[in-house]
Amino acid sequence: MKNVLAVVLALCMIFSFAACGKKDEGSKEKDSWTVGICQLVQHPALDKATQGFIDAVKAELGDKVEFIEQNGSGEPANCTTIVNDFVSRGVDLIMANATPALQAAAAATDTIPILGTAVTHYAPALGITEWTGTVGGNISGTSDLASLEEQAKMVKEWFPDAKKVAILFCSSEANSIFQAQEVEAHLKGMGLEVQNFTFTDTNDVASVTLQACNFADVLYIPTDNVAAANAESIANVVLTEGKPVIAGEKELCKGCGVASLSIDYYDLGVATGKMAVKILRDGADISAMPIETAPETARFFNKDICEKLGITPLEGYAAIE
Repeated sequence: MKNVLAVVLALCMIFSFAACGKKDEGSKEKDSWTVGICQLVQHPALDKATQGFIDAVKAELGDKVEFIEQNGSGEPANCTTIVNDFVSRGVDLIMANATPALQAAAAATDTIPILGTAVTHYAPALGITEWTGTVGGNISGTSDLASLEEQAKMVKEWFPDAKKVAILFCSSEANSIFQAQEVEAHLKGMGLEVQNFTFTDTNDVASVTLQACNFADVLYIPTDNVAAANAESIANVVLTEGKPVIAGEKELCKGCGVASLSIDYYDLGVATGKMAVKILRDGADISAMPIETAPETARFFNKDICEKLGITPLEGYAAIE
């Protein structure tokens, strides 16, 4: 009887191992993915970042990825609705384009990988007090931050006789506040008088810009989504008042500025897309992925606005096309 029982047990073990072997042989890695893209607002810089992201992912994964593109029309509340829909659909990854989109995604899920892009600094955006360069959890991405010290130096470089500088930005954007604080410190270190002028939304951009012009010799505007979306309104005021703007990024400068130290947002999107491929195809641990920055920066000037304000462009700056 014992011999029979031993034989039965042996056979059970053999069939069990065989079943496991068949399971391994039949298993395969996931070969298709769905990526939700939440972009805060339609704007040339953000559009380029999204396109760079899509192109980079397609270059590696081809038609194995389905993209669901949604635009928040400049409203953070819309971003919340969008990312909650992504979560309910069970997308494999969320790309959040701009800070409010990142914040909405972070609030919506702590399990689906989230990659931010066109986010200036993740610490103020996500309320992180001790910054190590890595967010951790289910979030990573790329930063569009160009040297704020160099941007501050541009004020003196372009306008050596300036005494007063107005920093114009949206008070509800955490990254704008961060940039304003950093640039203010650098400008004051150069002996300039600095005052912040903040708007809350589109409705008060023009009036606050006029206040800034009445105070300052030069305006500085950081990378700010509300400002970027209202660059034409800002231009109408500063050109009427004859006040120049140093801008935090190229597309904003194209709309209302004289000069900018800026990144290439398409390249930034490409860098973000490459991170997505590592996560989706290669199984990279997003919690260990440090925030990446733009490959390089460049100096630009706005030929049209320089001509209108009678400003001679400096050497070493390329005209914005």
